[in-house]
Amino acid sequence: MLFPSSHAGVNALLATVYISGPPNLVLALCPTDLDAGVLRTMVAFAVGGLLGDVFFHLLPEIFVGEGEEHGVARFVLVEPNRNLLLGLGVLFGFVVFVALDKGMRIAAGGRHGHGHDHAVHGHDHAAHGHDDDDDDDAVAEATGAQTAGAQTADAQTADGAVRLRNNNNNNNNKKANNKPVTQANEAKAAKTSMKLGGYLNLVADFTHNVTDGLAMAASFYASPTVGATTAVAVFMHEIPHEVGDFALLVQSGFSKRAAMASQFGTAVGALLGTIVGIGLEELGGGGRGGEMARNAGIWGTSLSWGDLLLPFTAGTFLYVGTVAAIPELLEGEARGSKGEAIRGAAVQFVAMAMGAGIMLYISWHS
Repeated sequence: MLFPSSHAGVNALLATVYISGPPNLVLALCPTDLDAGVLRTMVAFAVGGLLGDVFFHLLPEIFVGEGEEHGVARFVLVEPNRNLLLGLGVLFGFVVFVALDKGMRIAAGGRHGHGHDHAVHGHDHAAHGHDDDDDDDAVAEATGAQTAGAQTADAQTADGAVRLRNNNNNNNNKKANNKPVTQANEAKAAKTSMKLGGYLNLVADFTHNVTDGLAMAASFYASPTVGATTAVAVFMHEIPHEVGDFALLVQSGFSKRAAMASQFGTAVGALLGTIVGIGLEELGGGGRGGEMARNAGIWGTSLSWGDLLLPFTAGTFLYVGTVAAIPELLEGEARGSKGEAIRGAAVQFVAMAMGAGIMLYISWHS
């Protein structure tokens, strides 16, 4: 018996442990050293899973809700402002992650901007040095003309050609010396950007796990059958989700051990959500006595602040699945030949479709 207790709260906690532990242990089977192409394919799978989770699971549940009659979902048309607030919650989650990403880039990228300014400043110094060389050459030429006096036009032309070649060589050397600095700065900025994307994904995953924990508690307090069904659905949903998150973390520069530890850390969010849900149910929050609270919701709607957590999560997933992950896939296509890029893009599209398809299948049959 997976759920032996007669207390709904205990069974909800057991279900949370079941859905949090095994999916993370699956990550131990992933190889330590992943090829760059394989890793980008896994990231594409993660993008498909995240966007599939948003459009096939979270948004339908947010705006439609789960049907109470024979599993049929329906829109609530008597509260038009309710959907507006839910949409605002999605937008708020997206904007919060934009602000977090922007703030972390500013905090981590200050030295990069300073180094780039130094490179430009170095160009200025090189330009001044080049001008000084020209001035010295002009003075030397004038002095030579006054002292020698009898130089032929051919000799002057030859001297000018030598000086031109020397100036060109100096200019090329300066450009070659500045180019590695610029490339190093660009590589450092790209690495920082990927690292920040990994951290943002952890925050989004933690928030999503909190909502899973709340749903787990509510389902077991509804009935043991509903709780068990919800646990199975969440478990099947978590396996591809964890694999995709693992790929995003590794792509962001995490080691395998650090990525697994981070995933276990976000699982604490599920336990936290379950405990909060149990507390709300034990205090009577899930009873029909909350009918009076419907009229005292946010701005005259039936929504509570807790109802905006799922829209917030959808907004964060939308950001991570698009802004934080897709640029890395686009950058990867710039490396290698055109044929390799086309084959890699085709494989990534297939992986993305698989990730979204799994989420569609799970949502369709849950």
